[in-house]
Amino acid sequence: MFRPKGKKKERVKLSKDSVQKAKRIFKYLKPYRGVFFIGWIFLVLSSSAGLFFPYLLGQLLGGEQTASPGMAQSNTSWIEQIDFNNINTVALMLLVLFVLQSLFSFFRIILFTKVTENTMRDIRKEAFSKLIYMPMNFFNKNKVGELTSRLSSDITLVQDTLRTTIAEFFRQIIIIIGSIIFITIVSWELALIMLATVPVMAVIAVLFGRFIRKLSKEAQDATASSNTIIEESMMGITNVKTFTNESFVMSKYRKTIEEIRRLNIKSGNWRGVFVSFIIMCLFGAIVFIIWQGLHMTIGPDATLEKRDFYSFVMFTVFMGASIGSIPDLYASIQKAIGATEHLMELINENTENDIYKGDDNPTLKGQVSFNNVSFHYPERSDVQVLKNMSFEVNSGGKIALVGASGAGKSTIASLLLRFYEPNEGTYSIDGKSVDQIDIEHLRDHMAFVPQEVILFSGTIKENIAFGNPDANDDEIEAAAKKANAYSFIKDFPDGFETEVGDRGIQLSGGQKQRVAIARAILKDPKILILDEATSALDAESERLVQEALNNLMENRTSFIIAHRLSTIRKADEILVMEKGQIVEKGTHDELINMKDGVYANLNELQIQ
Repeated sequence: MFRPKGKKKERVKLSKDSVQKAKRIFKYLKPYRGVFFIGWIFLVLSSSAGLFFPYLLGQLLGGEQTASPGMAQSNTSWIEQIDFNNINTVALMLLVLFVLQSLFSFFRIILFTKVTENTMRDIRKEAFSKLIYMPMNFFNKNKVGELTSRLSSDITLVQDTLRTTIAEFFRQIIIIIGSIIFITIVSWELALIMLATVPVMAVIAVLFGRFIRKLSKEAQDATASSNTIIEESMMGITNVKTFTNESFVMSKYRKTIEEIRRLNIKSGNWRGVFVSFIIMCLFGAIVFIIWQGLHMTIGPDATLEKRDFYSFVMFTVFMGASIGSIPDLYASIQKAIGATEHLMELINENTENDIYKGDDNPTLKGQVSFNNVSFHYPERSDVQVLKNMSFEVNSGGKIALVGASGAGKSTIASLLLRFYEPNEGTYSIDGKSVDQIDIEHLRDHMAFVPQEVILFSGTIKENIAFGNPDANDDEIEAAAKKANAYSFIKDFPDGFETEVGDRGIQLSGGQKQRVAIARAILKDPKILILDEATSALDAESERLVQEALNNLMENRTSFIIAHRLSTIRKADEILVMEKGQIVEKGTHDELINMKDGVYANLNELQIQ
């Protein structure tokens, strides 16, 4: 199961299972494997070329000004004429090396970037496709904000790793291996001394640095906590003074700043140790190797040429830097594998298309039957929301659902839309079980107008057209007129092109409701579900919206979930619900005349 992580930073640990899941990303790399392989060739070439730089730099530092090989009167080949003791020759070779390495690096970067961006596009497309088709219970178990944030950060991690981190990791490995081979060839005795000191010191320095960063992070967190106390105290100063809790708040703040002091002193002490370690041990090790190497270049018994020694030193410096970068690169790859695992878990989740197997596409008229339907939400199996619910609505009929909060009214709407499946019983349309009907075909014939309308950022026209993306301007305008939305839309300077803002924030509640109704009219559904669509509106807005709803309900099977009983007087049948069961049913006039009836009591309470 895909589980988004919270804000707390997790330590990524690799396991055989996580690596196996992460390997599924190669499915997305497969279409671009040819380009990716060429990119790796350029990576090897650029890294290998880079190995010549410390060697040639050492030769340049230890070389002398001699006659140019090009001026030598010799029939020898140009390779035999290369004199590494000539600084002009070495400088020219360095220039050629830079040209080659820049070309290799250029092609490596553009090829890796192309493959990465194509792969990320495919992953983003499939991940969003999976998300958008997930069953409703998936969104009940996963917070949408955390889900989208985590998905975005995971893809960014994988993107950075494919584009640069893996290439850089293997480049450093090539440099380390190449450097070890070279220094061993130059002087195996000096190589053993170096390998026994510099790499060890470099790794210790990296681990030391991580420890100090961890202490600094703890101090930053403590500082953030103290700032929160200050902010909350200032914003709630009235409460602080009213309850005379100045001393209590000060005590909390005193504890946090004491913790900040302790952590910063601890961090400072360890930073002092770290700096001393770098100066004494790491730099000391390098000086010791240089001292030992210089001894090997002096005197008649010298076993090492100075220019080779300089190359040795350059390789040592490069190798130390590469060893120092490996832990952070490896940690980034670990995180990327974890991120890839999360992405693959999401992509391999079952969507509604996997869960709902119906494939019939019948012509639907809107006759609905519930037969002994019982239901509880997957996350609350101990709470039975519906109990043996049975009712029938004829095509074009209007049925109202009333009852206290928690009676199960909105759950019926969710079952009608097949957001969930009944635990027991059956639900059919026109005599055909919904299990046999294709889920998209079923919802194509339904429209839902909720109490809290959420519009998409964009124009009013785009939001109405969401009901039927193929509708033309005349059809959109006609839907707006039927929804009593045309007049206020035309009052805006930009008319139908007016931006509604994030979630429709630029429109009032009544205006949003009428846009939602226009959207439903444009869809032209056979079955309409209205979930307390007027309960949060003022009297004038309710009148306009109710007129629009009456237009919308014409010749459609309508389910009206109502809080205000005045809106359902004309319903063909009213179902009164309590604790997931139908306790009364009938028309408004029939129910209002029931002595001590639930509906009659609700009506009496609303009249008072």
